[in-house]
Amino acid sequence: MKLIFIKTPLVALSLLLSVGFAQALDDNAKTSHSVAGKAIANSKINATEEPGKKKVIAKTKLVDINSATKEELKKLPGITEEEAAKIVAGRPYGSKTWLIGPKFLTEEKYLSIKDKIIAKQPYKDAAKNAAFFNNKLKE
Repeated sequence: MKLIFIKTPLVALSLLLSVGFAQALDDNAKTSHSVAGKAIANSKINATEEPGKKKVIAKTKLVDINSATKEELKKLPGITEEEAAKIVAGRPYGSKTWLIGPKFLTEEKYLSIKDKIIAKQPYKDAAKNAAFFNNKLKE
């Protein structure tokens, strides 16, 4: 009888330890796979670069169509003085896609500048922005 009281906790303890070891081995295997995957990805990137030269990523500043001056808008590729004036006159914009159309820009011009522009919103609250732009659309 006393043997059963000793065997049961020992069996339970050994099961808990084996589960813990199995999880630790599984976590270690996942980590080594992710590290190996990153190393392979980095070697592919580095293989395309010339030795001794670092890859430089240029950060471009986006132009906010809701606050930029005409001069800043004219610096965008293909934007003329008249188009910049139209963009300034049509403010505020709920989205940069509002520039597409007969009033402002052709789709081709928009596609050429869409990665260089942004339309910052006047409020942090989405409901306030929606109400603001709904009123503008009614005008």
